[in-house]
Formats: sequence, structure tokens, C-alpha cells
Amino acid sequence: MQHIDEELNRLREKLLEMWDLVDHQLASGREAVMNADQELAERIIKLERKVNNYDIKIDRMCENFFALYTPVAVDLRTVLAVLKINSNLERIGDTAESMAHFVSKLERPFDPELVELTSMMVMYDQAIAMFRECRAALVQDDTKLAKQVIKLDKALNKIYRKSDQVITKYLQANPDRIQESLALFSIIKKLERVGDQVSNMAEEIIFYREAKIVKHKGKKKKKD
Repeated sequence: MQHIDEELNRLREKLLEMWDLVDHQLASGREAVMNADQELAERIIKLERKVNNYDIKIDRMCENFFALYTPVAVDLRTVLAVLKINSNLERIGDTAESMAHFVSKLERPFDPELVELTSMMVMYDQAIAMFRECRAALVQDDTKLAKQVIKLDKALNKIYRKSDQVITKYLQANPDRIQESLALFSIIKKLERVGDQVSNMAEEIIFYREAKIVKHKGKKKKKD
């Protein structure tokens, strides 16, 4: 049993290392978006290879754990949760890379008026806060905090649902800003996905701690 606990701790530590790397991508991405910083965007893009290496490493560690220990009950749920959280972290890394690609093509910072109208930076801050609180929920095995993280996703969805109308109205007054507006809308869509992916990770924390599967049918129906 002691070896199992040691291996589980190794898995969690490796997962948290990956989490911190993706956090760096997201936080740097916020700065890049605010300042249209193409050099920073390129650095974020290059980090994706390192994120992918973590993804592969954690998958292999989980496979080895299954082969060596044939886990049951909470140990089994823990490794399954690590696998799914790992997958979502990799996707969030992909999302951060995609947003950086939009920034790398900007010729100037976004119009502050458009940023304010769409609440894009409010959305970005909320996504980062969700991401960090979800990490805290994992570290502390806190399912109550994980459930709070899931509720925070509603704010991101609300901004996302309003953004197309806001941008359409803005373009009617600023027809010369089409490319910029489309890039900003794409980033908003990516941030909405980050919220979904963080919610998925929070659900996995609840699953392995409480053996409960949390469904968000209402949220998914709105996306369709």
C-alpha cells in the first residue's frame, strides 16, 4: 500500500507541474492580448510542445500504475481522474496556443472601447481565477470548492452569449475594424471553452473524492 501511495503522489505532483505550466500560458496570454505582444505570443506558442510532453508522460505513468497495481475504489477513481484532468489540461494548453496565434497576427492592440463593450478582459480574469481555484480544490481535496468553480462558469457563458450582438453593433459603427473584431470574438470563444474544460476538471475532483458523477446537461444544451 505504501508503494501505491507513493506512486499516486508522484502522479499528482506531475499533474500539478503541468497545471502550473498551463497557468503560465494563460497568464502570459492575458498580457499578450492586452498589449498585442507578438514576441510573448510566440513564446506561448513554443511552450505547447512542453505541455504535450507532460501530457504523454502523465498518460504513461497512469498506464504503468494500472499495470503494476490494478487499483480499486478510491485509488482507481484517482487515476481515472488524473487521466481526464490531464487531457483537459492539454486542451487548455492548446486553447492558450490558439489565442496566442491570433495575437501574433495583430498589427495593433485591440480597441479599448471594444474590449470594454465585450467584457473580454473580465472574461479572461474569470477564466484564470477558475483555473487557479480548481487547482486549489485538487490540492486540498476540496469538493465544495470544486462545486463553486463549476458555478463560476455561468459568468463566462453569459459574456459569450452576448458577445456576437455586441460585436455586430460595434462593427456597424466601425466597419474598418472587421479583422480585429473577428480575432477578439475568436478569443472570447476560446475563453468560453477554457471555462468548460475547467468545469470538466472540477467534476473529476468531485468524482474521485465522492464517487459522484456530475452532469451539466443544461450547459451543454446551450452550446449546441
